Amino acid sequence: MTSTTDSSTFAIGGDLPVRRLGYGTMQLTGPGHWDLPADPDAARRLLRAAVHDHGINHLDTADAYGPHTVETLIREALHPYPDDLLIATKGGLARPGPNIWRPCGRPEYLTQCAELSLRRLRVDTLDLYYLHRTDPLVPLADQLGALVGLQRAGKIRHIGLSKVTVDQIEQARAITGIAAVQNQHAVTSTDPVLDYCETNGLAYVAFKPFGAAITPPSTGNAVTALRPVEALRTLLARSPAMLVIPGTSSVEHLRVNCAADHSVSADENTTACRRTRS
Repeated sequence: MTSTTDSSTFAIGGDLPVRRLGYGTMQLTGPGHWDLPADPDAARRLLRAAVHDHGINHLDTADAYGPHTVETLIREALHPYPDDLLIATKGGLARPGPNIWRPCGRPEYLTQCAELSLRRLRVDTLDLYYLHRTDPLVPLADQLGALVGLQRAGKIRHIGLSKVTVDQIEQARAITGIAAVQNQHAVTSTDPVLDYCETNGLAYVAFKPFGAAITPPSTGNAVTALRPVEALRTLLARSPAMLVIPGTSSVEHLRVNCAADHSVSADENTTACRRTRS
């Protein structure tokens, strides 16, 4: 059973308390989300700044980012990890080339994805592992069955779903417990999955939270759109089950985004108080 702890945190799976403002790592790759970024050292510095300077304790990644690039950068930048750091990763999307994403839910493939993520991140257990996309060509029970097998072996702690509907969540929950759902959600979005997650105690993790609702600083047109901090605060206020994972490759943008967290005042850019997992 998942639960909130206070207005700025959410306990994923009931035992993984994280700040509701996390960091999505998808931008730490090359063009087309392929291969290394132009400056890998800058990417590692950004990861360290997110965790050590700004107190972010929820990083979202995937084996498909690169592919494999970002999980490796996270290990290089942050291992050994702080006790309260949640690194959520995903499997189930094959990457044959730049900007190409293909669902692959064969059980043997999903098992291999998770095993290799364990190695790249250098952890014994993946605390939160998402089925990156449901594969319409493979029975859902077979896809989730592979993850349940890894969970029983102690290699996955909690299972999540990405880009799904309420019906798909209910089908999945008839097979196994689901701790988190990750969908695209911006200020202008509506998603019945959010209400479902709040009612049922699941974390709702919003990726691409800015959508088209952001005013670039150069335009100054605050009448028709929201600035990043305002957009993130609006989303965080939408539901206690709402977690947001804005992505950026800029340390300055990271600093601005972190000002939106309710646990840190707008003029504070230092590390927030951490919580140790029980």
